Amino acid sequence: MRENTPRRPDAEAEADGIIEGRNAVIEALRAGTTIDKIFIARGETDATLGHIASTARDRGVVVVEADRRKLDGMSRTHAHQGVIAVAAVREYASVDDILNAARERGEAPLVVVCDELSDPHNLGAVIRTAECAGAHGVIIPKRRSAGLTAIVAKTSAGAVAHVPVARVPNLTALLKELKDEGLWIFGTAADGDTSLYRADLKGPAAIVIGSEGEGMGRLVSEQCDFKVSIPMRGKLNSLNASAAAAIMLYEAVRQRLG
Repeated sequence: MRENTPRRPDAEAEADGIIEGRNAVIEALRAGTTIDKIFIARGETDATLGHIASTARDRGVVVVEADRRKLDGMSRTHAHQGVIAVAAVREYASVDDILNAARERGEAPLVVVCDELSDPHNLGAVIRTAECAGAHGVIIPKRRSAGLTAIVAKTSAGAVAHVPVARVPNLTALLKELKDEGLWIFGTAADGDTSLYRADLKGPAAIVIGSEGEGMGRLVSEQCDFKVSIPMRGKLNSLNASAAAAIMLYEAVRQRLG
């Protein structure tokens, strides 16, 4: 009987998309593996780590300096040598891919923009709801955001295979681009001046979901055409980010079916 045999640390790491150690990360870059982020020990001036960082940046991979304690916590092999890469489960789409998906379906674009959702479970839940609601794509920032990691894929229940996810360097510039494409920007905000049930979500729309703790950033908020508040009838004054996304998306579905 082998059912209860513990998994080897390197097998667990592989399943979670964790790539540890200098040679392993260099080989992943050389092989063209889609990498979400590379974490490098803060303060290290080693030439090999510098080469890894510069190669990664040249390929558009986000490089993050991290304390060794963080790397130790991420490590499964306890031999990370100051560098850990996290593989993405699929390649990122472009914003054009998302807008083209709407055109191909003959539908007004419905896009979800996540403003620095750092919890992978929240991002996975948003992607799952976006797929179920028929949204054309999800857009996230390159930094200070969860990415398309194994945890996100698992939480999305496989939706990452069906929903294009784009990653952009600047959300403010992205929202301006979406406006130029004819989309209206609806941001979720507890103090929003437009009630959810008065928001017109039938046309081309981007729904902005703020971060778990702070909500939308100031510059992102300033780009919103409408700041939408979800009615709160209980004693709490806020919803989980993925729950807010679900409510907004299904109000859009209701209106578009009407």
